[in-house]
Amino acid sequence: MDTLTADAIELLKQLIQTPSFSREEDQTADHIFRFLTFHGARPERNAHNVWAVSRHYDPTRPTVLLNSHHDTVKPGATWTADPFGATLAGDRLTGLGSNDAGASAVSLLATFLYFEQHPPAFNLICAITAEEEISGPNGIRRLLPLLPEIALGIVGEPTQMELAVAEKGLVVLDCVAHGRTGHAAREEGENALYKALDDIQRLRGFQFERVSELLGPVKLTVTQIQAGTQHNVVPDRCTFVADVRTNELYSNQEVVDIVRELIGADVVPRSVHLNSSRIAPKHPLVQRGLALGRRTFGSVTLSDQSMMPFVTVKIGPGDSARSHTPDEYILLSEIRAGIRGYVELLAELEL
Repeated sequence: MDTLTADAIELLKQLIQTPSFSREEDQTADHIFRFLTFHGARPERNAHNVWAVSRHYDPTRPTVLLNSHHDTVKPGATWTADPFGATLAGDRLTGLGSNDAGASAVSLLATFLYFEQHPPAFNLICAITAEEEISGPNGIRRLLPLLPEIALGIVGEPTQMELAVAEKGLVVLDCVAHGRTGHAAREEGENALYKALDDIQRLRGFQFERVSELLGPVKLTVTQIQAGTQHNVVPDRCTFVADVRTNELYSNQEVVDIVRELIGADVVPRSVHLNSSRIAPKHPLVQRGLALGRRTFGSVTLSDQSMMPFVTVKIGPGDSARSHTPDEYILLSEIRAGIRGYVELLAELEL
């Protein structure tokens, strides 16, 4: 285990040193493919997604998917360290993607390889995928149809190795209020901006009835608005955008339908596939985690969990508060604890 952990940390350094912005993950995919091959696995690749099915695969047994991502956001201007430097100072490894979600990715890879030598009572597939940061079509959505039926997904994201047993979903609404142009100096025209403001006021005061014990209420926030061509023309069109974070008690399509009934503007969702998720408290994985002293919580941040049509849990080393921040870092001790934690969670799991 010590050698496998050391190799996983070296892989993370390589991943940090190799830019892998969303849609540009080809070189980090190469690193992951070579890592799995070197350790005797049989990796496959589709676009920038790399996965391996256990050599102990038995179609009569349930299959657990270990998944994390290797794409990153772009570094902001306020970094003081080299985002691609993989700078190690004591226990701290600094670099873009170290926390989100490189540490989870390499920890899951090490966990998968450990169980290649110590087969569990179920199948394992490890997939490190692309385009998570943009919820793109060429990441986990592209890969899932190529995999066998999945009974359980473990999604690696920084949660301090606590169990996120529920996750909020996301639907972005593009709204358009319509009016009629006229001269601003006269009482003419129909002001689309005023119509939009009325709609926004309704949305601001509206509360969705169903409140989740873990995730709280659905949260709707209007974040953008645009109208008008010049100061003396009454605008005939006003667009605004609503960011809606859904709980597991509503489907995204249901939220869209409710908003359409509530306001006069046209409402078009950018997508409805990023739904909220939740695992039952009595699920064997949750019970196993609780027995090991893991805390359960509801996560407000979005992950590829939202696109998985099977039971999932989000758990991984690191801290979500460090994600997308200047001088992002992971502690090597967190990676070691993460690998041990994944192995403990799965070793005696019965599905």
